Amino acid sequence: MNYIQRGTRKFKMAALALFAGGFSTFAILWGTQPLLPDLSREFHVSPAVSSLSLSSTTIALAISILIAGSLSEVFGRKSIMTISLAASSILSILTAFMPNFQLLILCRILQGITLAGLPAVAMAYLGEEIEPKSLGMAMGLYISGNSIGGMAGRIISGILTDYFSWHAALIGIGIISLLASLVFWLILPPSSHFEPKKLNIKQLAVSLFSQFKEPGLVYLFLIGFLVMGGFVSLYNYIGFQLIKPPYSLSQTLVGFIFIVYLVGTFSSTWMGMLADQHGKRKILQLSLVILLVGVCITLNTNIWLKIIGIAIFTYGFFAGHSIASSWVGKAATHDKAQAASLYLFFYYAGSSIGGTASGTFYSYYGWIGVVGMIVVLAVISIILSIRLGIIVKRKVKLSPHKL
Repeated sequence: MNYIQRGTRKFKMAALALFAGGFSTFAILWGTQPLLPDLSREFHVSPAVSSLSLSSTTIALAISILIAGSLSEVFGRKSIMTISLAASSILSILTAFMPNFQLLILCRILQGITLAGLPAVAMAYLGEEIEPKSLGMAMGLYISGNSIGGMAGRIISGILTDYFSWHAALIGIGIISLLASLVFWLILPPSSHFEPKKLNIKQLAVSLFSQFKEPGLVYLFLIGFLVMGGFVSLYNYIGFQLIKPPYSLSQTLVGFIFIVYLVGTFSSTWMGMLADQHGKRKILQLSLVILLVGVCITLNTNIWLKIIGIAIFTYGFFAGHSIASSWVGKAATHDKAQAASLYLFFYYAGSSIGGTASGTFYSYYGWIGVVGMIVVLAVISIILSIRLGIIVKRKVKLSPHKL
């Protein structure tokens, strides 16, 4: 059976389709992040409560990912991803018309459920269809679509909110996402190595929880939880920090801060290729150290140094996420979609818990409180990566292939 190889037309089409799908998914998911100060003012809620417009979506996404990954084992990869993208885009437009905060949260929860289809299945699709030697780059390209989508969603939201309203921002993101969904549906190559299973809920549950028997996977799940909690914490509250004196930036300028996501687009692909060449263990640990250094630099009050720190932090985060997510696909010995779903469950659970918990730190201690929390999460992640490295070395003695 032939796998899709780098340099072929199929590889380019698959990479572009998943880039478009990742763009759509993360533009919708993170499009409300720059709007938190506006939502806080309009609905008269605290910064921590306003962050529920993100946290409610990501926790619904985390739970739904477990179901979507299992359903894709039965109904196929492409169909689940396509339905997910179209439904999420339509809900984005509907969210713009919610008259109160409670209904807005309800609509965002529904978006979390529908958004689950792509991230739950994309990693499994790549792991099944792309040849192992090209997987690091393919996963990096997919993650880069996520980073550009997250960046574009935030920038578009900031600009449209400044010139029109947050309602217009959500409508604009919904329309763009619908177009990206169409591109995805038209050009993604169908699965060649997917073997459907019968819908057996008990068997799916047993295979899902059996993933925890692999220690390496558990460490990857925990690393995803911790780094995503730190990442969302930084971007949730940097807007609150920058619209206040001494910076007093407009929403448009705060939105353009997210252009540093471009370094994540580069790092996810570049560091993914380095991981293919030098081993995932070394490059993952390097990525986590870069993340830690970056967040510490943001403590500087100089706006330019603060932005540089955010860029370095973002570089390390996307590199680490790209490597860890591709490692999950390789480390899983069965039901790869379910293993990917568990990784993403922890990943987005970290987003929900960390993103809201850090709001309390921000309310009491300001920016230094947020940074302090992220530093703790990063240090624990590095310790876990070292432990993961020990497990890998033991496996290498038994199996000569590079992890």
